[in-house]
Amino acid sequence: MAKKNIEYVNRKAKFEYHFLETVEAGMMLTGTEIKSIRGGHVNLRDAYCIFQNEELYCRSIFIGEYKQGNVHNHEERRTRKLLLKRQELTKWEKKVKEKGYTIVPYRLYLNDRGIAKLEIVLVQGKKVYDKRENIKQRENKRSLDRAMKEL
Repeated sequence: MAKKNIEYVNRKAKFEYHFLETVEAGMMLTGTEIKSIRGGHVNLRDAYCIFQNEELYCRSIFIGEYKQGNVHNHEERRTRKLLLKRQELTKWEKKVKEKGYTIVPYRLYLNDRGIAKLEIVLVQGKKVYDKRENIKQRENKRSLDRAMKEL
């Protein structure tokens, strides 16, 4: 029996931000949260990361309530601690404070050992004209593909 590949991607992030650096981080989760992730009740759309006391936390990741959970079920949008090496934390904290970058969760997946990993990205916000340029490129590519298909 083949393992089901579980992966959730924040597709809106590519449209909203310029990606600068990517790092894989672990997350501190409860048992009902990991079961809910396996069940597919995850949304990364509004999530963001912040530093508190020299540690990185992820806020507003939606992990739905586990249906078979009891009174000890988790909160759906609670703040979750991210597990990174101290060296990476200090490097990214400097960049966020000095240059005004943001850290956004891009991809949540289960690795081959069944451990939940979060791919976080150091980003810079796009301007409106950058977004319009992306839309133009996408439209041009579609029309070119259609023209090639007709030949």
